[in-house]
Amino acid sequence: MVSTQLVSSPLLLTLAYSFLFLLQPNPSNASSLKKCNFLKIYQFGDSISDTGNLIRQKPIGAATVYARLPYGETFFKHPTGRCSNGRLMIDFIAHASGLPFLSPYEKKDGDFKQGVNFAVAGATALPMEVLAKMNIANPDTNSSLKVQLDWMFGYFNTCIKERDCSEKLKTSLFIVGEIGGDDYNYAFLEGKTIEEVTTMVPEVVGAIITAVKAIISYGAIRVVVPGNFPRGCSPLYLTAFQTSNSTAYDEHHCLKELNSFSNYHNKQLQEGIQELKREYPNVVIVYADYNQAFQWLLNNAQYLGFDSKSTLKACCGTGGDYNFNPTRMCGAPGVQVCQHPKKYISWDGIHMTDEANKRMAGWLIDDILPKLRCFV
Repeated sequence: MVSTQLVSSPLLLTLAYSFLFLLQPNPSNASSLKKCNFLKIYQFGDSISDTGNLIRQKPIGAATVYARLPYGETFFKHPTGRCSNGRLMIDFIAHASGLPFLSPYEKKDGDFKQGVNFAVAGATALPMEVLAKMNIANPDTNSSLKVQLDWMFGYFNTCIKERDCSEKLKTSLFIVGEIGGDDYNYAFLEGKTIEEVTTMVPEVVGAIITAVKAIISYGAIRVVVPGNFPRGCSPLYLTAFQTSNSTAYDEHHCLKELNSFSNYHNKQLQEGIQELKREYPNVVIVYADYNQAFQWLLNNAQYLGFDSKSTLKACCGTGGDYNFNPTRMCGAPGVQVCQHPKKYISWDGIHMTDEANKRMAGWLIDDILPKLRCFV
């Protein structure tokens, strides 16, 4: 028998660290999308992807909090209209494709040579008039997915006359979403129950599928369609639906019923995408699994450098178990920012930090790259 005295303490530490290293998620090959040779990216969606459209729609006197610090302070050192302390997933995807950050469509002097960002914070999949019939109001913007498509049509109308326009679209990546999350957010804000909001899902998913069809009709051949996040892991919803019933929570302390609702939306969306694939066999349509990517983030939080005690807390916020107060949100006077944003997943209780966006984007790039069939 080998004596334990022969095994030195430094060796034990080395073995332990090696074991921990093996447990960590594989690092993303962040430059892998360059293999696809995308010349342009066109992004549609809401606050998850908006790089500055919403703040340009509002008069200066009524500018949103996203137009002022602390938004943007970590990476850009100034606000850009992004709903984060830094970059969004689309920024990391563009960079991994060898392209610059996408200019927002509403930026009059924007550089659109390598793509356009049509996403608007607060945007819904359903038009305002459709939501109004459900007694749901959108207080933020009327730039629904349909409006964003109209922008795209106007933008492409000059291109469509060019002989090589369709060839250019063949080398472009279209990302439709995340979208639909705000349809549900506004419904919940109106006091609707989960059962009532669930009835909206087929119409919301239908609007997304219709948008993808419209984009394909213009010549798109590679389209990525993201699903919804696990809603029950958001500090916003954890605060709003907080309960003393321990069985309402999963192993990460996320609300199971709300996550089931998100899963239902995602299942319906994936079924719609499968139908699209059958209808358009020559078009590559990829589902981006935000739900699984976020669950991966939670499962590996400590190995990725996040504070395991703060995975469901907002970095910028105040009050309660989740550092979130809907009446005193990030950007309001006196609301503090955590000392180390890099250790937090949630930035303001609704949106993610620069670091979380980076990790999510890395997972997604690794997941969708083989499905994009760039090498066929």
